[in-house]
Amino acid sequence: MKILVTPRSVTRTQGHPSLKPIGDAGYDVVFSTPGELPGEDELLKLLPGCTGYLAGVEKISAKLLDAAPGLRVISRNGTGVDSIDLEAAERNGIEVCRALGANARGVAELTLGLILGLIRSIPYSDAAMKTRGWARREGVELAGRTLGLIGCGVVGKCVARFALAFDMNVAAFDPYPDLNFQPGARFSRVDMAGLLAQSDIISLHCPPTADGKPLVDATMISRMKDGVYLVNTARSSLLDQDAALCALASGKISGIAVDAFASEPPADWRLTLDPRVIATPHIGGYTGESIERAMSVAVYNLLHALATSNDAAKARKAHV
Repeated sequence: MKILVTPRSVTRTQGHPSLKPIGDAGYDVVFSTPGELPGEDELLKLLPGCTGYLAGVEKISAKLLDAAPGLRVISRNGTGVDSIDLEAAERNGIEVCRALGANARGVAELTLGLILGLIRSIPYSDAAMKTRGWARREGVELAGRTLGLIGCGVVGKCVARFALAFDMNVAAFDPYPDLNFQPGARFSRVDMAGLLAQSDIISLHCPPTADGKPLVDATMISRMKDGVYLVNTARSSLLDQDAALCALASGKISGIAVDAFASEPPADWRLTLDPRVIATPHIGGYTGESIERAMSVAVYNLLHALATSNDAAKARKAHV
C-alpha cells in the first residue's frame, strides 16, 4: 500500500495538496530525494514494495521494473512516456497512464516567450546592461512572419492561437492532423517540405522519432530558409546538436531556443553556451497552474487504475 512520488516539482516540499487523495485512499506516500531527478540506484531502493508510482521524467528501465513485482500502475505527471521501458511494463503487467495536455498551456506560453527572446535578443541585451554595456541588436517583428509547427497536438494548437494573435502566419505539419482545428485564415496545414521552405521560425511539438534518431539533422536544416529561428521545447533527441552548432556558425540558423535536454543538467553544454542560443532548464511545465493540473490528473489516473485493478482481482478471486 505504498506509492512512490518522484516529480521534482512536488518532492521539493513533499506537501503538495494534490497528493491528499492518495493518503485518503489508504496509501502511504514515499518520496525520492527532494528537488532532484532520481537515478536508477535510488529508484531500486525505493520502488520495490510499492503498488503505484507517480513518475516524473526520470528513466524507468526494465531492470527497475523487473525489481518491483508488486507494482501495478505508473502514472506520469505529463504526456511523454519515452523515458519508460514500455515493453518491460507490459511484460510485468504494469499499466502506464499519462496526464495528457495538463501542462500544455505552460509549455506553449514558454514557447512564445522564447520566440520573442530570440527575435528581439532579450537575453543578450539584458546581459549587456547588467555589465553597464550598451549593446543593441536589430530585431524583427512577428507580424507577417511564418511560424512552422512540427506537431500540432494540444501544445501546438495553443502556440498556433498565440501566433495568430500576433498576426503571424502559421504552417503546421502533423502526421495525424485534427481537421476540426481551424483557428483562423492565416493557419494552414502543410507537408514537411512546405513547412521548411516557408517558415521564418520553426517550433518543435512532436514526440521522438521511432528509431530515436534526430528529426532535425543537417539534411533537414539545409532545406530551411536562411536565417531561420528554431525552438525546441519538446525532446532533446529531436535535434542533432552538432548539425545545429554548424548551422549557427554559418548563419543558416540565426538563433535557437531549447528547454529540453538528454540529461538534467546537460552532460554536453556546447549548445547552451553558444551566444546565439537561449537555454532554459526544462521549465515549460514548471508553473503553479501546470503543476496543479498535471498532478491532479496524474493522481486521479493512478487511483482510478489501482481501483480498477483491485476490482478485477476481486472478480477473478470470486470466480475461482
